[in-house]
Amino acid sequence: MKIVFMGTPDFAAGALEALVGAGHEIAAVVTQPDKAKGRSREPVPSPVKVCAVKYHIPVLQPKRIKTPEAVEELRSVGAEIFIVAAYGQILSQEILDLPPFGSLNIHASLLPKYRGASPIQHAIIDGEEKTGITIMQMDAGIDTGDMLYQKETGIGPEDDFESLHDRLTLLGGEAIVEALTLLEQGDLKPQKQ
Repeated sequence: MKIVFMGTPDFAAGALEALVGAGHEIAAVVTQPDKAKGRSREPVPSPVKVCAVKYHIPVLQPKRIKTPEAVEELRSVGAEIFIVAAYGQILSQEILDLPPFGSLNIHASLLPKYRGASPIQHAIIDGEEKTGITIMQMDAGIDTGDMLYQKETGIGPEDDFESLHDRLTLLGGEAIVEALTLLEQGDLKPQKQ
């Protein structure tokens, strides 16, 4: 399946690594523009861009994803599916509908709990005993689309944001690879939130 992957931080880079490792065709990566950091104000690429460059995957970095030019660039890739993980911009319904298999999101919680930003932190703060990854079909809402696949992990007393983030990064990569296999076999069953 021809994929456009959209993401920015380490969490997303883990999923991109897993997709490449599983042999999926990543036609392009979309990530946030490089950001000036430090005293030198030198532009620093996102972790997803670093990963894409390592594998010689074309990188798109539109300042605003909803511009007609950015939408046309996405359309021209001819992807069958978009996979999104912590990209950092809201996608329009027009963008979500471009690929025939739609757009899937890798979300770091067991939806419908903890929609939106900071799901890992909220799970820890609220004293949850488990969390996980939800692969969902994206729609115009924020984390409101149909749930397609979930993987759980426990939260122990020793866990903090960093340990849980690292575990969910690996779990997210596993979950999206497994979900794509089920999608290709016609075995993903959408579940309303």
